[in-house]
Amino acid sequence: MFREMRRRRQQLSPEECKRILAEGTSGVLAVRGDEGYPYAVPLSYVYEEGRLFFHGAAAGHRRDAVLRDPKASFCVIGGDRVVPEEYTTYFRSVIVFGKIRILEEEAEKRSAIEKLAEKYSPRQEDGRQREIDRGFSALCMMELTVEHMTGKQAVELMREKL
Repeated sequence: MFREMRRRRQQLSPEECKRILAEGTSGVLAVRGDEGYPYAVPLSYVYEEGRLFFHGAAAGHRRDAVLRDPKASFCVIGGDRVVPEEYTTYFRSVIVFGKIRILEEEAEKRSAIEKLAEKYSPRQEDGRQREIDRGFSALCMMELTVEHMTGKQAVELMREKL
């Protein structure tokens, strides 16, 4: 169902892909938007055990797209060092494919936003809970379940490991 990576030599291991997802702070979510046009939006996320969690508004383009078609992809760049003298970049990136669902149950919605808040504000526990409680009723949490994942690195980074 999913294509094999063309440049398999540069393919990252599943463990390295998971590390990049766990350590990343932002990515780009792509869904089928209005009139079938791709809709890609940068956002913060948290990765845990084959799932990505995002937050957003309870209404809008992203939510409408997910309700129309839950299939999505998500891309994270784990490194991108420009090397001008070589006319290239030394990069690592991961692309995830899966299906998104909107979290409706209060307990799973709260669990997901707490994971996200912990990632971005790990030392702000009291303030984190106040902020979550303040905006909880208007919050939309989404979960993307990973069905397929590939990672790729610049060929130059492969040589560095040798």
